Amino acid sequence: MRAARYLQPLLRIAVAVAALLVLAGAPARAQSGGPSLFSTAPSATLVAPSTGSQGSTLFSPGSSGGLVGDAPLLLAPPGAAPTQAAPMVPAGHVALQLSARFGKEAPPITAGLVWRIYNAKAEADGSFRMLREEKAAAPVMVLPAGNYVVYVGFGLANAVKPVRLTSETVREVFELPAGGLRLEGKVGDARIPAGQISFDVYKGSQFEPGDRRPIAERVLTGDTVIVPEGTYYIVSNYGDANATVRSDIRVQAGKLTDVTVTHRAAVVTLKLVEVKGGEALANTAWSVLTPGGDVIKESIGAFPRVVLAEGEYRAIARNEGKVFEREFKVTPGVDGDIEVLAR
Repeated sequence: MRAARYLQPLLRIAVAVAALLVLAGAPARAQSGGPSLFSTAPSATLVAPSTGSQGSTLFSPGSSGGLVGDAPLLLAPPGAAPTQAAPMVPAGHVALQLSARFGKEAPPITAGLVWRIYNAKAEADGSFRMLREEKAAAPVMVLPAGNYVVYVGFGLANAVKPVRLTSETVREVFELPAGGLRLEGKVGDARIPAGQISFDVYKGSQFEPGDRRPIAERVLTGDTVIVPEGTYYIVSNYGDANATVRSDIRVQAGKLTDVTVTHRAAVVTLKLVEVKGGEALANTAWSVLTPGGDVIKESIGAFPRVVLAEGEYRAIARNEGKVFEREFKVTPGVDGDIEVLAR
């Protein structure tokens, strides 16, 4: 995903700051805000099952309607943090016990975590060498005494903390104020098939100025995106023409937010026929335009299918050097054929 390419320098900065804190003897503190919360290896398909029921209805600004419900992410009961068996600790080494949770009062996260240990001292080129990587929920690592930087990632959320290992076992609990975002689309009461719709997720509100890049692209129906707590806006793309809806969403820590985006659109099939109800003519070039002349979709074929937003359009068909056209109207949820007569 594109997020990895653009956010990798931010992680390097976060690691550098944490390393400086270690070397300066500053107290350890999890980083829980700003760009460092975004993983260099985000996953847009991490599933966090819901254990609750659908919540209340909320209509998102700038959209035709979004149904939002919150349910807790799947967590272990309080006091049931999964831990590894105590390893043997050689002389000169220290055991580091790690765990993460969504907040001070939350139970531990039991799956989906990625841990990385970095050397606190930068290399000659300014990078920080990764020493270990673990994907256990609560790993116990045995490391030589010294200074390190510990990174934990969960989906698109992460935290970085400096750690000093001296002689006794060190226990570190990271706080990841993150939640899940699960998406689907509908037209009226009908669910849009998974292969016909995708979603892009952006940080902040759609009404904030500036040109931003999505933190997750082409997310499919049913996928869960794990993100830091905060406000996001979703661009829902139904088909590949102009059926697009934008919705603002608030994600809470430790909650799975189900979002249903409602599209006012329909699927139309274009046909160039010699008589009404006749067979579609092959090798036809199509253009779909707005009443003002803006091109919405172009295609070639006997009967191309196009998803169009509610409104009025003009279909232009070109076949064997001749041009034919017809005006038509799209009504939400009313799929059907648009026949253009070749006369």
